Amino acid sequence: MAILMGSFDFTTLFFFVVAVIVFIQLRGVLGKRTGHEKDHHHRQREINDMYTGPEDDSNVVTLPRRDDAEEPINKYLNIDSYAEPGTPLNDQLRNVIQADPNFAPKQFVDGAKMAYEMIVTAFAYGNRKELKNLLSRDVYDSYVAAINERESRKETVRFDFVGVDKAEIVQAEVVGRNVNVTVRLVSQIISATLDSGEDVVEGDLEEIAEVIDIWTFSRDVKSRDPNWRLVASEPDNG
Repeated sequence: MAILMGSFDFTTLFFFVVAVIVFIQLRGVLGKRTGHEKDHHHRQREINDMYTGPEDDSNVVTLPRRDDAEEPINKYLNIDSYAEPGTPLNDQLRNVIQADPNFAPKQFVDGAKMAYEMIVTAFAYGNRKELKNLLSRDVYDSYVAAINERESRKETVRFDFVGVDKAEIVQAEVVGRNVNVTVRLVSQIISATLDSGEDVVEGDLEEIAEVIDIWTFSRDVKSRDPNWRLVASEPDNG
């Protein structure tokens, strides 16, 4: 038993010494800095910024400088999945993402639908405060003028927003420091305008009407304000 125990202790000690030597050798290799660690992390951050945008909260866009051969095709995945490559809309959206790397078509459309509901509802009930935050100055002035005229006739609106059936980007452009994106929206609403005697003068209190609008939203990509505002609206008559 003593002989076996001594053999076991010697073997254990032998492997322990080997393990220490290997550890020291590995540490000597892995612990060395080659000078490329910074380049690797810098490059990874550039790639991350391509998808998520720069880490700071500024909307000033500074695109990474790189050779065309190094341009990652993933930069346009969101665009190509929304608009077929080679089409005018795809080209327009690619210009938009050059100006605003954080732009994503599908998320933008979702936001446009929410803004649409908020705007038409605020207009129906004369909520000037909410409209001011969502409209450009010119559009706000025209909406308020229509509300003032309606109120001067002592008319009120009964309004129920049913939902947006369809929303799609139909045009996009970069003008100076502004990005303009035009959306076609097909919605369902119930709306009726009543006079001072509660008689319907326009619309219907129960019938669901289909409304098709062409709205253009704009944002200054150099501004710290991330909000898009409605700068033009018109009905789509056909």
